[in-house]
Formats: sequence, C-alpha cells, structure tokens
Amino acid sequence: MGKHDPRVDAYIAKSADFARPILEHLRAVIHAGCPEADEAIKWGMPSFLYNGRILAGIAAFKQHCALGFWGGRGLVGNEDKREDAMGQFGRIASLKDLPSKKALIGYVKDAMKLSDERVAAPPTPRKPPKPAPAMISSRR
Repeated sequence: MGKHDPRVDAYIAKSADFARPILEHLRAVIHAGCPEADEAIKWGMPSFLYNGRILAGIAAFKQHCALGFWGGRGLVGNEDKREDAMGQFGRIASLKDLPSKKALIGYVKDAMKLSDERVAAPPTPRKPPKPAPAMISSRR
C-alpha cells in the first residue's frame, strides 16, 4: 500500500468548496488503480509516485481542477482539451467533467505501463558533439 502524505490532506482541505470532492475522488481513483502509489507535493501540487517516479498530479485552481499523467501525452486521446487547462482532461469544474471511475483506473494502469517501459528501456544514445570549426587567422 502506498504512503499517504498529510500535506495532500492539507492541500485538499484548503481548496475551494467545489474542488474538494473532485480532488478526493481523483486521489481515491489513483490509489485504486495504483495501490502502491506514494503521495508527495511537487511544485506545490499533490503528486503520485510510482516506483519513485511521478505517475500523475492533481491541482485545484480558482474555478477548476486538473489531472495530468506525467509523460502521458497521447495516453488519453483528447489532447485538444489541453489548451484550456493543465493536464490531459482540460478544465474539471465538477465530477461530471471526468470519465467514469473505471475509465480513469484504466488510464492509471496505462500510465503505470508507460512508466515501467521508460524504466526498462535502455537510454537513448547521444550523438557525439561536432568538432568546432578551425579558426582562420586573418593576420599575415
């Protein structure tokens, strides 16, 4: 079972009234999909770590919430929503703006697979730097 962070409790408690049920729901869904997820605060927002790497993050703003999967570009398939808010789900102003719990858990599991693949993949080889051009002297 993953570790709960009391700072995440505090973040949710100080969030706007509309945001609390959304954040609590997202927190529960992420833990349901990835029971070993550890909570942390990264960049001032609740984050969920899987095998020491950021899996997902949630945030509350004045009029909306956000959910984003780290490195999950293309994971959700509605990237057009990203323009109006952070994360892959656009502006989340109520629970109605979210997919079903089952679908969200599926995204969590897909994000875990992506994270595992990144860990298992060998590092991308770097190209050697090009040599600096020879200096041409203008003195004679």
